[in-house]
Order: sequence, then structure tokens, then C-alpha cells
Amino acid sequence: FPVLMSLPLTAGFRRSMRLCRRKSRTNQESCYAGCPSSCYSTLAAPYEEVVRYQRHPADQNRLIILVGPAGVGVNELRRRLIASNPREFQSAVPHTTRVQKSYEMNGREYHYVSKETFENMVYSHKMLEYGEYKGYLYGTSIDAVRTVLDEGKICVIDLEPQ
Repeated sequence: FPVLMSLPLTAGFRRSMRLCRRKSRTNQESCYAGCPSSCYSTLAAPYEEVVRYQRHPADQNRLIILVGPAGVGVNELRRRLIASNPREFQSAVPHTTRVQKSYEMNGREYHYVSKETFENMVYSHKMLEYGEYKGYLYGTSIDAVRTVLDEGKICVIDLEPQ
């Protein structure tokens, strides 16, 4: 199953979902008070209930990272999320060292850079994530994510764990 993570770029890792956790039956009342939906007994539900996060209007937009192995649908989930509300969600334009195809435009599908430029971005900690595929480097820069956030949108990217 895909995993949903939401991160502010400036404050480090922070949860986008509020979690309701019960450790025993004596703590059950406090759980009910904190959760808008019903909580299940620890024996019936050995997981944490996830409650929708409500962003305060003054808070910055966040980066959502969808993580999952190939074939579980994180790319499709990202595309559907953006298609459902393109005024709110957008993907960051990734960087690559592969050759630009004739129908592609630099800055639309990818930011096309040399291998040296890409490696310099990695070494100077300007890449949020990166990897290699078929001999070419691909990755998402922090600046590409900030560009989306500066437009007032929530940035959504998908990753396959390596």
C-alpha cells in the first residue's frame, strides 16, 4: 500500500495527520474525546486511527510525498490527486540528465541538466530526492518544490523506495 507523508520544508518532519492511539482500556475515554470518529478496541484494530488534518489558513502549504514500491499505484494516486483539484495540488518539475526529446520543453516535463550540474546539486544538498534509472539521473530539487509552494499550492511527489 502507498504511504502518505506530508512535510513542511522549513521545519523538518512534521505529521500531516493527527493520530489517535490507545494503550489500554483505561485510556479509552481520552481517545474518544480526541477523535471525531469512533475508536475501536485495541484487540479489534491493532493500528492507529488516522484523522483528517485541518490546516490553519495561516500555515504554509506543505509537501506531500507518496511512497510505495513499483506497481502499488503511487504515481496514479498522485495524478488523480492533482487532477481532482489542480488549483490546490501540483507536482514539482524534476531534474534529469537524460537527453530532451523533441516534443518536450525544458521546465515543463523536466529540468534538463548535465551530469556535472546534477551531481553538484546533490553534493550541495539541493536535491530532496534522486536516483538513477537506465544510466540517467533523476531527482527533485528543493527549489522545484519551493516554486510550487510559492505559487500557493500543495506540492505532491511520488517516490519508490530504493
